[in-house]
Amino acid sequence: MKRWIAIGLVVLVLGGIIVYNKVLHPAPGAAPGGGGGKGDAGKGGPGGKGGAPTSINGFVVIRKNLREDVVSSGSLLAAEQVDIYPEISARITQLNIREGQPVNKGDLLVKLFDADLKAQLLKLQAQAENARRTEERNKQLLERGGISQQEYDIVTTNLRSSLADIELVKANLQRTEIRAPFSGIIGLRNVSAGAVVSPNTLIARLQQVSSLKLDFSIPEKYGATVRNGSSVSFLVDGSTKPGQGIVYAIEPGVEEQTRNLRIRARVNNASSSLRPGAFARVTLTIQNEQSMVVPTQAVIPQTRTNQVVVVKGGKAQFKDVVTGLRTAGTIQILSGLSVGDTVATTGLLFLKPDVPVKIGKVITLPTEGTKVAAN
Repeated sequence: MKRWIAIGLVVLVLGGIIVYNKVLHPAPGAAPGGGGGKGDAGKGGPGGKGGAPTSINGFVVIRKNLREDVVSSGSLLAAEQVDIYPEISARITQLNIREGQPVNKGDLLVKLFDADLKAQLLKLQAQAENARRTEERNKQLLERGGISQQEYDIVTTNLRSSLADIELVKANLQRTEIRAPFSGIIGLRNVSAGAVVSPNTLIARLQQVSSLKLDFSIPEKYGATVRNGSSVSFLVDGSTKPGQGIVYAIEPGVEEQTRNLRIRARVNNASSSLRPGAFARVTLTIQNEQSMVVPTQAVIPQTRTNQVVVVKGGKAQFKDVVTGLRTAGTIQILSGLSVGDTVATTGLLFLKPDVPVKIGKVITLPTEGTKVAAN
């Protein structure tokens, strides 16, 4: 019984193999069921050189405005700023600071007690006058031979010493006056009239805010594209209108810790709408020019290069290209293509060199410029 069962299984397996080879999977060039199939011989499958053209979507290479921006964080600083400290320890006798008000260069802000210095100056002036008369008399005696040259030199030395003492006291008197070193806005004062101050006492802060400085940093790779005169835009908190600035100074070296390059721009603040110390979001335009672009999906990444499929004469041609800036939807082409070339954007995995292709649809890109933000 078992023998007949085994024989039956062998017969079924052999029969299945014959049916599969002859009917379901005929040899190349044979028709199903073992027929010759002469009518199908010589035809290739889809995408083959002898088959029907593969239908794809295409894109005509164009030039469009491609813009690259570097976005960075910055700070607004006063064009000039100074903390006002007294040079000597003394009592304030006159305080001409009006908080938050403009002052002009040279205006007297603070006057310190100077009565002792003025008295000392009067004493030295009297001594100098006496020394001058003595020098005149001794000069006449020297001409007549009444005194020696050495005695005359001692008199002239005393006169010059008296005059030097006068200049020293005058310099000390100048230290009792604190004047504005430049025109600007005086801040909040920290002292009152009659207070005794020392060189460590901060009286107030003076800032020039008619123009501001904008400090920010960018990655070092963009350093070669920035120069004096480049324009920047920025936004501060609480404002929806962007401000404008002009680059006027670039740090010669790169910061070792961050590998960033510090840049300083000048901002006009004639309206005093901007305040020093404010945070600013800075946008610096690195590139803004017409460039060749293709859709992102048209570029085939390779190990050492990038390729695109160009459709010419109804056939696919693979070309190496050099790419540049990338956006969400486009890639800049630096070389390898020409304006007007048609590149494939779909079916790239099924295309081979010189296979027939048919363009079913031509896609387009938006007409506005492309903006790339590099943080």
